[in-house]
Amino acid sequence: MSDPQPLFRQASQTSPAEVLVVAEIGVNHDGQLGRGLELVQVAAQAGADAVKFQLFHPDRLLSDQAMLAGYQKDATQGVKALLEGLALNQDALARLAEATRCAGMRFIVTPFSLGDVRELNELDIDAVKIASPDAVNTPLLEAVTSLDKPILISTGTCDLPELAPAASLLSDHAPGGCLLQCVSSYPTPINDAALGGMAAIHKCYGLPVGYSDHTQDVLAGALAVAAGAVVIEKHLTHDQQATGPDHAASFDPKQFAEYVRLIRQAQAMLGPTDKSTLPIEADVRKVSRQSVCVVRNLPAGHQLQTGDLTVKRPGTGIPACELEDHIGQILMRDIRANSLLDPADIRPPIAAIPTSRAG
Repeated sequence: MSDPQPLFRQASQTSPAEVLVVAEIGVNHDGQLGRGLELVQVAAQAGADAVKFQLFHPDRLLSDQAMLAGYQKDATQGVKALLEGLALNQDALARLAEATRCAGMRFIVTPFSLGDVRELNELDIDAVKIASPDAVNTPLLEAVTSLDKPILISTGTCDLPELAPAASLLSDHAPGGCLLQCVSSYPTPINDAALGGMAAIHKCYGLPVGYSDHTQDVLAGALAVAAGAVVIEKHLTHDQQATGPDHAASFDPKQFAEYVRLIRQAQAMLGPTDKSTLPIEADVRKVSRQSVCVVRNLPAGHQLQTGDLTVKRPGTGIPACELEDHIGQILMRDIRANSLLDPADIRPPIAAIPTSRAG
């Protein structure tokens, strides 16, 4: 059975976010089960929480008018032949799911056609990922809800209003899902990374947000976490120079491990959504804050005036913000100049007792 624990957790006032890092293996296995198994181990060693594969059948997916995207046009064959060489069958995906679980990670799969969803139901997946072009594919979105699994939806190629049906589906769908900001360009230039899109999505739809990263900058994932992402997806390859549509825009094992390390660092640095004094601040708070201090020698019985008091370090006495509250109070003992005023040193003035006249 799939792990019932949430894929991710948003930060709260008491706990930091738990960010889901997804190693997008996609088709970087080159159609070879063995290579896919190797990449599962690489992802686990790098500290990923999940791996993602794709389930597709070219005959189901492609019409006679299907074409290659610009970044795929270096391929020596047509689009159908390209995908046929990269497809994994059901048995291979089951083997990969088992290896993923043994490595302590979640197993996520992207379907592309309605028939794929029926096959996906036979696999023990932890979540469904919807690719950016299908964020507006209502029949596919509705079909995957039958799996009763969390749904992660990439939003590349989409304008904000187009995401309304997908957002509504996630809001009504029982397990927790997420909308992933994404720029569908491989690779994505830094100036087009559009991390700010996460804030726009969250403001508009009130859903958790993540980032599907196609940049080549190792800092991008950490910056996305700082911008609010609770899911980060990044392509992982065995070799950026390998032949295939996604290798060049992916990270190799060393890059991916550093990428994950920086994400975890950003996650730790953000901490809970709270502003309060931390235990590690206690010493500085005590010695560096200022307290109410007597300016000159004052005798017992003296009524404090504005000119009698100032504020000085340390912050172990009456807080500086309470100085005005003690003007007019009476000293209970002699106080030396440059000494902190203590609450035990003072008392309120005795109020005058009004007299009455007989009529």
